[in-house]
Amino acid sequence: MFNSQYECKLDPKGRLVLPSKIKGAIPEANGSVLMLQKAADRCLKLYPMVEFRKLESKINALSDFNEETRRLKRSFFTRITEVELDGTGRFLIPKTFQEHAGLEKDVVLIGYGSQIEIWSAERLDDSAILTDAELSQQMEKHLS
Repeated sequence: MFNSQYECKLDPKGRLVLPSKIKGAIPEANGSVLMLQKAADRCLKLYPMVEFRKLESKINALSDFNEETRRLKRSFFTRITEVELDGTGRFLIPKTFQEHAGLEKDVVLIGYGSQIEIWSAERLDDSAILTDAELSQQMEKHLS
């Protein structure tokens, strides 16, 4: 499980170094390959291969005979790419993925359970609960 928030820098070539706590939480069986997805909230999601395979299995189980599920599958598979960590825990974010998430230099990584979200620092502020009062209200609403 991933958690916490990390402020990072994207280098001029579009490479990002994973913080050691995140890198250390990736299952060893995963190896150095991860899956990167353009997410609906205009951020990116990074999955260890073990977790991605679970999601991929659910998507593949959908019927190819239904137009809606074919469109879903097509959209899902065109919004992902495989990335590989180098020896320093760094990986390249393709340009189209950077553009989708509005990534420039300042990037925020959020541990999000079985995945990692990658946000532009500016966009994250628009998509997160920022006050303790709102957080309490939302937790009561959804967890009660």
